[in-house]
Amino acid sequence: MPSCEYDDEVTTIQVKEQDQNVLVLKKVQSCRPAPQAGSVESDWRYVVVSGTPEKILEHLLNDLHLEEVQDKETETLLDDFLLTYTVFMTTDDLCQALLRHYSAKKFQGKENSDVPCRKRKVLHLVSQWIALYKDWLHEDEHSKMFLKTIYRNVLDDVYEYPILEKELKEFQKILGMHRRHTVDEYSPQRKNKALFHQFSLKENWLQHRGTVTETGEFFCHVYVTEHSYVSVKAKVSSTAQEILKVVAEKIQHAEEDLALVTVTFSGEKHELQPNDLDISKSLDASGRIFVYRKDLADTLNPFADNEESQQRSVRILGMNTWDLALELMNFDWSLFNSIHEQELIYFTFSRQGGGEHTMNLSFLLQRCNEVQLWVATEILLCSQLGKRVQLVKKFIKIAAHCKAQRNLNSFFAIVMGLNTASVSRLSQTWEKIPGKFKKLFSELESLTDPSLNHKAYRDAFKKMKPPKIPFMPLLLKDVTFIHEGNKTFLDNLVNFEKLHMIADTVRTLRHCRTNQFGGDMSPKEHQELKSYVNHLYVIDSQQALFELSHRIEPRV
Repeated sequence: MPSCEYDDEVTTIQVKEQDQNVLVLKKVQSCRPAPQAGSVESDWRYVVVSGTPEKILEHLLNDLHLEEVQDKETETLLDDFLLTYTVFMTTDDLCQALLRHYSAKKFQGKENSDVPCRKRKVLHLVSQWIALYKDWLHEDEHSKMFLKTIYRNVLDDVYEYPILEKELKEFQKILGMHRRHTVDEYSPQRKNKALFHQFSLKENWLQHRGTVTETGEFFCHVYVTEHSYVSVKAKVSSTAQEILKVVAEKIQHAEEDLALVTVTFSGEKHELQPNDLDISKSLDASGRIFVYRKDLADTLNPFADNEESQQRSVRILGMNTWDLALELMNFDWSLFNSIHEQELIYFTFSRQGGGEHTMNLSFLLQRCNEVQLWVATEILLCSQLGKRVQLVKKFIKIAAHCKAQRNLNSFFAIVMGLNTASVSRLSQTWEKIPGKFKKLFSELESLTDPSLNHKAYRDAFKKMKPPKIPFMPLLLKDVTFIHEGNKTFLDNLVNFEKLHMIADTVRTLRHCRTNQFGGDMSPKEHQELKSYVNHLYVIDSQQALFELSHRIEPRV
């Protein structure tokens, strides 16, 4: 039997079993809407400080309300638990615990007087879990088996407890089973037939829909030299020929003269054939993909020729800065919108399988780095001083537009690109930047000031309405800071206060995505800019960038 110890000074309750703490609760004041319209009544409630996984789940189920308007604090506890449970228990453990709670006839040693209420609470939690994790659950065999099992249990119970019919319909909706039923159809005589019909009719939710890598797009770097690459965003179904076409256009070489070659870390080369598929898998298996000139069978430097590098400058200088910023935002938003909140948890705790569970987050972080390198690459490949001055002005304007469009990820990347040592040392270029642009850049720079824990950025970002894209490295830094500054377990109990703080930070993503972006531009401009922004050419070596910097403005 569990026993409770109260500590009045700190208003905590310690629930013990066999003289061991299994749950620690803290008494806090709670404000709930009172029965009278417009008034608020204060009462006391207990929040979880720490506990065993089983006891935290038990407390959560006890605290759940089944009214249409759920208690906000209880919803937060439920959300905290669902976002962070992978830190302290496996999905299989969670499934088994939920099945035990669903089937329990007794609770805390006593007959459970309200069995259907208990079952409904478990089903409410499962529905929230499915809503939060969506397609992620398809990849876990335990959760797929669990959902089948609990659905069968509800089918078994609905005749005895008709109140479960609402939850049953909800499950049918979630599982993609569209056939309508009445309670009578679940009578003991008919239930087996109904069950067989359900699972043979439509089990499409439980069919594996494929991970993002199998159904969507992927990024690959096609190296042009040892230190530079074209970043290609392509569909998984793309052939080697389609990717080569993008690269050839970007480096302005005839496609028929080029070939894609995978080079392993040991130096082995394998030429990709035009109709080869699964390029993303070739990429995983090898070190890098290079583009080679067929006649030379070697890498090429597409920007060695001065005339070609000037054509690059002319191309970007002719682009509308607002529309270019809009395309950058569209690209970043598609990545940001794909990030699952759980990815931040996996990224921080580096659990097994973290790589494949943090793919979209990794793409956005990679993109931030690429935009920074792109800014430096474009400026340093421009050997004419006048055009280089125009380029710097252009990037300052694009950064200002990114801020206005609430894309803080590209905003930070562009400002950091302009502040890269190889660009900031170009004294001849910066001297010719007009005063009003220098003033604007100084104002933009102040937002990236790291002092007082990035106070300037945080204050500005808080005032921005959603939709908005945060600077992801800083959001990850916040989660990591909480993780490293607090123990995950205290006296063998899960430190749930720490997990609440992490979940609260992760919920920033949800707030940022409350609304959706939508940018308007003419289809022709849109296609040209989209192609440019989707396939950036970057030099990813600081040494190579410095060599270019000293070549165009030698040290005096």
